[in-house]
Amino acid sequence: MYTVGIITISDKGATGQREDKSGPKIKELLPKDKYDVVSYKIIPDEREQIADELVRLCDDVKCNLVLTTGGTGFSPRDITPEATMDVAERNAPGIAEALRAYSMSLTPKAMLGRGASVIRKNTLIVNLPGSVKAVSESMDFLMGNIEHGLDILLQYDSECGR
Repeated sequence: MYTVGIITISDKGATGQREDKSGPKIKELLPKDKYDVVSYKIIPDEREQIADELVRLCDDVKCNLVLTTGGTGFSPRDITPEATMDVAERNAPGIAEALRAYSMSLTPKAMLGRGASVIRKNTLIVNLPGSVKAVSESMDFLMGNIEHGLDILLQYDSECGR
């Protein structure tokens, strides 16, 4: 079972001006038999606050996977990738590149996505877009392809256990 933290990054969501639908959609799409959501938060588009929450989930909660939604576009307040890179120990660009490539097959506007994917300690962090539709599409693609990487990161051996 992989432990998961979900962070929705949204100024309006954090102040209650907008209902968060993307974070709950991520939770809904995670296979319940393999993923246990241990944390879910909505925070504003504040670089230090995003970085602090990422560090908490990686270092203290020790999530295996952290999925963020929101803050990956071109708006001046969209700084999720920068905050993610602030806490990264190793880059894992292939995941973000593959998500963008897949999304480009659905809409050319996907080229505007700036999401990052990185590793901190034994945690994989992946930035997803903010819209429910884009989250659904990204999760469909991601879930079929990510477990092997998580197993390597966590040094999982199916014959010997963790």
